[in-house]
Amino acid sequence: MSKEYKTVEESEVALSVLMLPSHSNFGGKIHGGYLLSLLDQVAFACASKHSENYCVTASVDVVNFLQPIEVGELVTLKASVNYVGHSSMIVGIRVEAENIRTGARKHCNSSYFTMVAKDDAGHNAQVPGLVLRNKREICRFLNGAETTRNRNGKGRASCDIDLAGETYKKDLEGHRVKVELH
Repeated sequence: MSKEYKTVEESEVALSVLMLPSHSNFGGKIHGGYLLSLLDQVAFACASKHSENYCVTASVDVVNFLQPIEVGELVTLKASVNYVGHSSMIVGIRVEAENIRTGARKHCNSSYFTMVAKDDAGHNAQVPGLVLRNKREICRFLNGAETTRNRNGKGRASCDIDLAGETYKKDLEGHRVKVELH
């Protein structure tokens, strides 16, 4: 039986993977696509653990590649549920790489995945609420609420542009763009 509320800690997931030569790109660093696959796996595990349901990826909101990951490093992905809606959750993931010979660690990636819980019939399933226990958890929840509000309220930028007027030109100032209307 699922709980009505869960702490952030109850759904945390960590995954550690040794980076092999087969995971590298042509530049000799770990391929971003391979890391994205790991991020999706740990987001799924975290969201499924929280919701006690199968979860699907609804969106990848942010993936910041901060530092390259080297072959031979031990990569640890730490995931937690930062925000919950009715059936959706925003999972925050921190990726660290460790040189296993020297012990040196570096923060390589921060990502935010929106996951949706599904019931056995494939319909959206309600997820437990979150118990917030400290300032960091409150901050992360409020940031997730703002992300959701912006996504639901504004969506993508409107393409209702008056080309006869000059307003759009001001919005383009300072960008490396040239307008050549035909």
